[in-house]
Amino acid sequence: MPELPEVQTIVDDLNKKIKGDTIVGFWSDWKKAIKNESFSHFQKEINRRKILKIYRRGKNIFLDLSGSKTLYIHLKMTGHLLVKPRVNLKLKIKKDSNQEKNYFNEKVNQYIHHIFYLVKDLSIIKKNKVKVFDKTLEFSDLRKFGKIVLGDTDKIQELAEIKKLGVDALSSEFTKERWREILRRRKNKSIGLVLMEQELLAGIGNIYRSEILFEAGVHPKRKIEKLTELEKDKIFFQIGKVLRKAIKLRGTSDSDYRDTNGAPGGFQKVLKVYRRDGKKCKKCDTIIKRIKLGQRSAFYCPVCQK
Repeated sequence: MPELPEVQTIVDDLNKKIKGDTIVGFWSDWKKAIKNESFSHFQKEINRRKILKIYRRGKNIFLDLSGSKTLYIHLKMTGHLLVKPRVNLKLKIKKDSNQEKNYFNEKVNQYIHHIFYLVKDLSIIKKNKVKVFDKTLEFSDLRKFGKIVLGDTDKIQELAEIKKLGVDALSSEFTKERWREILRRRKNKSIGLVLMEQELLAGIGNIYRSEILFEAGVHPKRKIEKLTELEKDKIFFQIGKVLRKAIKLRGTSDSDYRDTNGAPGGFQKVLKVYRRDGKKCKKCDTIIKRIKLGQRSAFYCPVCQK
């Protein structure tokens, strides 16, 4: 599942590429992904609405639209969003001068189940009686677990799955004091489980849990109550450091994740422990181990992490 750095990369791209565009159409071959209303009503409600801004909370993406409506998108396990420039109704893809390779034709980007049709200048639509669009926002989702919800902007954060989220891991509200409070609430649990608990700290998943704890030198099974104050501070520091580095490298393409160009991220090239079990630690040459923790795999170095 895309984690905070992957979702932030997508959000940053969308703000550059489609902010200010207007939705002029929507297609889907998997209508079950549209939640809380009928497909026809959804199509009608989003039509002619301008995209005002895109932001995220944890692993969730929000597109604020004109008329006080907001699109909420969750990529789930295998989803990612692609922005494709179009030149005419033949759906010919323009060559992006900033893109060394056209990744759109790669297999991982071929599971398109939803398409938003966009225009930069709505007057073009008014002058032409044919369907015209500048680009598309396409949702590729191999396993079709992703979902799309349209709601009122002032109420979208009240959705049950959003309301229960804890503080965002890169929010200014995530202070050292807030971190200590989280740890006090879960003092009998292992640090590896707490980092994955979205109701406490939103955005961190399996990849970054392992990398953060490696950089902090802490074993994922260590109980919170057994951590020293210095170790707690190290983990807090590494949360920000690792996540920001991953964003700079445009996320981790561990499986299906791709950016809006259809290109893989770069953080997988610098992973220290995640999915490196059986290989030598890059710091001490000890063999990296894998354990089960909360029904998920955690990776660590037996020497570097105590």
